[in-house]
Amino acid sequence: MYRIITVYDTVRVIPSRFAEPLEEVVLDVLRKDYEGLTDKDVGTVLVITDVKEIGPGRIIMGDGASYHNVTFEALVYKPEVNEVVLGEVVEIVEFGGFVRLGPIDGLVHVSQVMDDFVAYDRKKGSLHGKESKQALKEGDRVRARIVTVSVRGGTRGGKVGLTMRQPGLGKLEWIKEAQKGGKD
Repeated sequence: MYRIITVYDTVRVIPSRFAEPLEEVVLDVLRKDYEGLTDKDVGTVLVITDVKEIGPGRIIMGDGASYHNVTFEALVYKPEVNEVVLGEVVEIVEFGGFVRLGPIDGLVHVSQVMDDFVAYDRKKGSLHGKESKQALKEGDRVRARIVTVSVRGGTRGGKVGLTMRQPGLGKLEWIKEAQKGGKD
């Protein structure tokens, strides 16, 4: 789920940047420090959207930099269990397919691709249903449900497990075919 959050922090401005506009320097420092960072409580910070307030600078003895208390907003993405997401298959491997969910990738294990025996075709780089003859390959657009989330802090977003074995989920073409079949 995408959200905009408000964050309070202290920004260190180095002396060599004192001549630059303070708002630009603070925004630059915040972007370098926060964008791409993952926190288990708030998710992955995608972009700093706005600096709301910059407090007066303080100088600490022995350090020539100025320290400013700031309030800013950030756009974050935190995957939620049971959330239905749209994505694009970016890689097919023997054990499943990786789906790009915007800022992070999730894994659909072969057991969660479809209600059929699924085989991996190394030459075609795809997963095939034995009876249904349906195939999943790189570039396919899919709808999936998040079933597991394991988030780590830092710059790595953690792991997201997906399923497509529920009504209304799967490759978008499969969903359209199922809807047409149900109308006849």
